[in-house]
Amino acid sequence: MGASLSLPFIAKARAQTARVVVIGAGLAGLAAAQALKAKGIAPMVLEARERIGGRVHTSTAWPDLPMDLGASWIHGVSGNPVTELARAAGARFVATDFDADQMLGPDGKTIEPDLSRAEAIVARALKAAQRRDADVSVARAVMESADWKATTPADQRLVRHVINATLEQEYGGAASALSAWYGDDSEEFDGDDAIFPAGYGQIAAHIAKGLDIRLGKPVAEVAPGRVTLAGGEVVAADRILVSVPLGVLKAGDLRFARPLADRRAKAIESLQMGLLNKTWLRFEKIAWPRDVDWFEWLGPRAGVWAEWVSLARVLKAPVLVGFNAADEAREIEELDDRATVASAHEALRAMFGARFPAPVAAQVTRWGQDRWTHGAYSFNPVGMRPDQRDALFGTDWDGALGFCGEACSSRHFRTAHGAVATGRKLVDAMF
Repeated sequence: MGASLSLPFIAKARAQTARVVVIGAGLAGLAAAQALKAKGIAPMVLEARERIGGRVHTSTAWPDLPMDLGASWIHGVSGNPVTELARAAGARFVATDFDADQMLGPDGKTIEPDLSRAEAIVARALKAAQRRDADVSVARAVMESADWKATTPADQRLVRHVINATLEQEYGGAASALSAWYGDDSEEFDGDDAIFPAGYGQIAAHIAKGLDIRLGKPVAEVAPGRVTLAGGEVVAADRILVSVPLGVLKAGDLRFARPLADRRAKAIESLQMGLLNKTWLRFEKIAWPRDVDWFEWLGPRAGVWAEWVSLARVLKAPVLVGFNAADEAREIEELDDRATVASAHEALRAMFGARFPAPVAAQVTRWGQDRWTHGAYSFNPVGMRPDQRDALFGTDWDGALGFCGEACSSRHFRTAHGAVATGRKLVDAMF
């Protein structure tokens, strides 16, 4: 990950005393720990994995080309906390251009459809849904609209593409699950979106500097005044900060010896974990248009291998990244690596021609099957309330327990900068 950490050993003995324990060394936990350090408090950070970063994971399987298997972009570089951290870390970032895109039809021919009508149909349907007495899904709001019923099958295909590209791919939730009221209820920073040529792991490594981080230490139970690790070790603490993903909380993998506040428990139950997976394909040479950053494919199945990012222009690298989200991502997760790569290559042959070369190497993510996340990031499902993220964030047990992470951010959920901000905010709330 780009940093060498000194990781003291937790003896399998009687309880040890640490004034503050942070559970999780993702960006939220690391940011909280650094904020504590700035206040003169030396927290112990307990991380289940054998690495830091959580959903920030820079793979070095290709030594000459680090690949971000988790978070990849600074979403809006202007005023973004991650931009500030990148500059402090000396981490170079380069902008990607969403306008440098190309849309391909099922047969691979370049098409330039007028998406404005499809976008308007979705926008009007979601606006009309705001007047309903009860929340419904994005899919139901659109497909029950008069516009949809009057639209040709060809235009309906474009509507499905717009929903996948702008909602399912962005939030990780299926249109049948995303809230028509609050599914797109988030804010963005201004400026370009940018990636790190040397990987997002530089940010995690920078925040981790000088911290007491214990790797390979999954926490099994949290109780007032102590945490118990899966291996039986007990660590005493006056205060405990929990930064694990929403998926871990929902799965019950982390037990709480005392009930959480009712509003927090309801938030954990109501909010949902989305899924976005990437398949990184490396080729011997660049065999596609070099000036295109994004390829959109209107293939035979909506949402399957529909979004691709090329690293040819920004990194001069012969790499394509295929994205699948929500239900399509769950379906493809069930395939092994060989079958996943074969499926991706089949799509590329349809896009660029039957002679399109096979990749020479690949890396595949399965965040839904990752026991330490159970998904990629959180989304707003049908029936949730906008105050539930605020209910998840903050303190419990009379201030002895606190929660932070991207799912706790009401305006910047699903983002790395949302995770960082909530970690810092929690420390201010608790100390």
